[in-house]
Amino acid sequence: MSGRDLFCQPRRFGRGAALTLVFAGVLAAGAATGALPDGDHSGASGRRTTQGAARAGTGHDDVEKAAAEAMADGKSPMEAAERAVSRSGDRWGAVYSEGEYEEFQEALDGEYTGVGLWARRERDGRIEVTKVQSGSPAAGAGIRQGDRLRSIDGRQVDGLPVTDVVSLLRGDAQDAPAGTTVRLGLERGTRAWSETLRRARLSTDSVTVRRLPGGVTVIRVAAFTKGSGDTVRTAVREAPADGRLILDLRGNSGGLVTEATTAASAFLDGGLVATYDVDGKQHALHAASGGDTARPLVALVDGGTMSAAEMLTGALKDRGRAVVIGSRTFGKGSVQMPSKLPDGSVAELTVGHYRTPSGRAVDGRGITPDLEAGQNALQRAETVLTGLGDPS
Repeated sequence: MSGRDLFCQPRRFGRGAALTLVFAGVLAAGAATGALPDGDHSGASGRRTTQGAARAGTGHDDVEKAAAEAMADGKSPMEAAERAVSRSGDRWGAVYSEGEYEEFQEALDGEYTGVGLWARRERDGRIEVTKVQSGSPAAGAGIRQGDRLRSIDGRQVDGLPVTDVVSLLRGDAQDAPAGTTVRLGLERGTRAWSETLRRARLSTDSVTVRRLPGGVTVIRVAAFTKGSGDTVRTAVREAPADGRLILDLRGNSGGLVTEATTAASAFLDGGLVATYDVDGKQHALHAASGGDTARPLVALVDGGTMSAAEMLTGALKDRGRAVVIGSRTFGKGSVQMPSKLPDGSVAELTVGHYRTPSGRAVDGRGITPDLEAGQNALQRAETVLTGLGDPS
């Protein structure tokens, strides 16, 4: 299991499974389908908005009524809304404070407050640094990939879930803003030392590109944040014309559906990407024309591939554009919409589901890859690409 001090930690553990799933899934609840491309459900920028979403259905009406009654009685609208969401049985329903929701939207814009560390828990429970973001406070302190993270502000982290480690790095319990400090205990070989870092506003690298021997270009998308779709299209255009492509969506837990649709346009020449319903009304998402349909393509997925990333995977698989390799995806194919409550908090409830071009439902089922593979998925992809022949 891996994570980073970016999107993936529930800020409050007492709100039940729904909120935990939302943040553990990074952008999975609402973000994957919250920026819908029609009506009032998205702005020109593709960010989620609360405008026009309040009348999204009876679930929202019930939650808003509970919040309004609590406000009139001098009680907490947010707490009343949380109870109403819990009673609704909506697995992906959640209530965010005003600050949490603003942070969530900023994350969708590709920004976060943190120190620039990625980490994972090893089998022995140790926490290892897997990546350090260039230009971040962690990079400035000389922290390297492979260093062991022993403590955060005096708390030992061995054995903790990565999501807990991420929360401590971000200072979620204190709502720590940029400029606050965090003290890390670190180890490298026989050397043990401490570093005090100052949290900063950082930009995410949601899309990375690298070249492998043999003309293979690997495009990894960590999340569909603002601008990621165009970055994928640029990466495809700049890849060698006679090369092969790997789209790595492992661990991608969603993002803006508009960006995932734009990314689909890099590989498809128009046509259907997905259909979805909102309160029973059907809609469709289409790729733009002019995408690369010639170069062999493999999509890598795993159990951490969720939501908008599953939507893209389903489109590429159903339309015969890619060979999908890895393990079954998570199975988050529902549509959430937000509504603003009297105290500024925001409730999100499920209002529909999306389907792949062939009409397959994803929610609760996931997408089964064409070829099963575990840790050797990348090597398997290279082998498959070799057998797919040259672009024509």
